[in-house]
Amino acid sequence: MLLTFTNRNGYELSASLELPVNQHPHTFAIFAHCFTCNKNHTAVQQISRALNVNGIAVLRFDFTGLGDSEGDFAETDFSSNVEDLRAAAHFLEENYRAPGLLIGHSLGGAAVLAAAAQLPSVKAVASIGAPAGPAQIEHLLQGKLEKMLAGESAEVRISGSKFKVKSRFLEDIRQNSQLDNLRELGRALLILHSPQDLTVPVDNARTLYDAARHPKSFISLDGADHLLSDKADSQYAGEMIAAWANRYLDLPAKAELDVERQVAVRLGSQGYTTEIMVRRHGLTADEPESVGGNDYGPSPYELVTAGLGACTAMTLHMYARRKNWDLREVTVQLDHEKNHASDSEHAEKPDSKIDHFNRILYLRGELDETQRLRLLEIANKCPVHRTLHNPVEIHTNLGEE
Repeated sequence: MLLTFTNRNGYELSASLELPVNQHPHTFAIFAHCFTCNKNHTAVQQISRALNVNGIAVLRFDFTGLGDSEGDFAETDFSSNVEDLRAAAHFLEENYRAPGLLIGHSLGGAAVLAAAAQLPSVKAVASIGAPAGPAQIEHLLQGKLEKMLAGESAEVRISGSKFKVKSRFLEDIRQNSQLDNLRELGRALLILHSPQDLTVPVDNARTLYDAARHPKSFISLDGADHLLSDKADSQYAGEMIAAWANRYLDLPAKAELDVERQVAVRLGSQGYTTEIMVRRHGLTADEPESVGGNDYGPSPYELVTAGLGACTAMTLHMYARRKNWDLREVTVQLDHEKNHASDSEHAEKPDSKIDHFNRILYLRGELDETQRLRLLEIANKCPVHRTLHNPVEIHTNLGEE
């Protein structure tokens, strides 16, 4: 959902709040994009989607003077950007829930490292391609310093994008020591960086990591560019952040989760990558690249097939345990296809095809032939198997937005 909030200087900042598909996040996060990007940058969207699948709501916003936000970025400095972050956190606390996770990309990563210690609710911080200090910023401003020191704004290009800054920006960031911010962080820290980053070299990640206190972690985004232009790189970054953050966030107990439906599914206007929430468990469905998907997850039919396999294994173990049989492990291998019924009189018609699930059971344990054959019978009685064989009614209604 699109929204706005007001920063300390009275500017309206444009934001987007992405909730998990079941509308019940266990944590709220703030994403601070790189200063040459905006809240709708592809990498930002990809990372937010990966976090959503894992039950984390993400507020991503445009800093003052960037994207759709009011103000002139050339009149801002690093401290005012940090203040924008604090304003975003205040907005969440007043209207939803205080943020537990901060994520920052490039200079946005520097901003979250500076802001985190000022936000008591934050328990974890992740930076992506963040600079370690003013020396890297000055490197990006080579050839512009003389113009800036004369009081004029200078146009800076980073990874093909541009923005204008004045000397106050550089002077302010010189006074904000990243290393001091890290020593005072007092939060779990994850540093993500690509060894091939040509804009902010990976040595910056080493400097940040060495200065930080535990708990701290590093993930290499091998092969990625600075802006994570390849969707696979931003998808990977989002999944890694979500998996890491769950160790440090306050996850609700099962009984505390209040959801209206067991399963919720959401798909946007592009592609087929689909978010699924099953109670508090996040899944991703997709289609193969050959039919226009990204292949980020199993297809719908593959999920149905997986459900049959899981139900089969669980049912066999439940039965064997009641009988005290030595069933140590069950492996179920399946595939699904649509074939014409063998006795079909109208094989040329599309609706003459029926679904075939081919299932092979591997049973490990000290079992005699009678037990093995009985387990084969029980496999055909698993609840999902019976559901697929029985008549099924599906009632569909339009919900109100």
